[in-house]
Amino acid sequence: MNFPSDITATESLLASGNYIADRSLATAVYLSLSLGRPLLLEGEAGVGKTEVAKVLSATLNCEFIRLQCYEGLDVASAVYEWDYSRQMIEIRLAEAEGVHDRTTIAKDIYSEKFLIARPLLKALRAGAGEAPPVLLIDEIDRTDEPFEAYLLELLSEYQVSIPEIGTVKATHPPVIIITSNRTREIHDALKRRCFYHWVDYPNADRELEILRVKAPDTRLHLARQIVGFVQKLRGEDLYKAPGVAETIDWAHALVQIDAIELKPAEVDSTLGVLLKYQDDLEKIRGSEAARLLETIPVAAGINV
Repeated sequence: MNFPSDITATESLLASGNYIADRSLATAVYLSLSLGRPLLLEGEAGVGKTEVAKVLSATLNCEFIRLQCYEGLDVASAVYEWDYSRQMIEIRLAEAEGVHDRTTIAKDIYSEKFLIARPLLKALRAGAGEAPPVLLIDEIDRTDEPFEAYLLELLSEYQVSIPEIGTVKATHPPVIIITSNRTREIHDALKRRCFYHWVDYPNADRELEILRVKAPDTRLHLARQIVGFVQKLRGEDLYKAPGVAETIDWAHALVQIDAIELKPAEVDSTLGVLLKYQDDLEKIRGSEAARLLETIPVAAGINV
């Protein structure tokens, strides 16, 4: 696989997938690709962490494998499990043929043909003779520390150990992107095995550029107002500030209702696209939204 030759080429690669990255993020991605190290992306929800992996898969023309993390995630769901029903059938067939030696039967049933590969094992097996896949380990902060510990072998050696058959090592290591919304602190041992980048909210200029790419039907004047309002909104004391994903969704929603410019009525009726908690909605809706709207001409002095 031909990875980008430098940071500028990495920026162009991401841009070709409609991902507007700043220089620091492009640098982190470039170093991860060129040096073959996993990349841990932390940041608030909706700032574009997961999208990095999707865009890399699309622009590098390689398989995308995703492990969505959650509380209670275990090896059977993330790495592998044995096909117990097929193993039982194999045991009964062996016994019917007069084979009763347990060692012989165990050797037969604990072979790769009875192994069900889950995302992590699939990522290690993929790529032989072809482009290595992009493996996304999404929202690692939702799992627990024992699962983090299990990942250490994968992240450092690009392999997993299966007691019954030994070690499975990648022929061509996958591109590994790990994301975290930082709902809890990730262990230092995992961080040491990765390059790290904090994905922050974009500034107004870059958010407008993102909006022009992701919601091209939005009129420029309205797009400026949307970005100005969202940028001001993130400065408020909210339980959850809107991410870039919400900005894009809001632009689509406003276009859908034929809004030409932001007015208090349009903001109040569509605020649920931006804010997802009732307390935040109650705080902003009405007079506060109108106050923020009045600051937009000053706040939205964006160079295009």
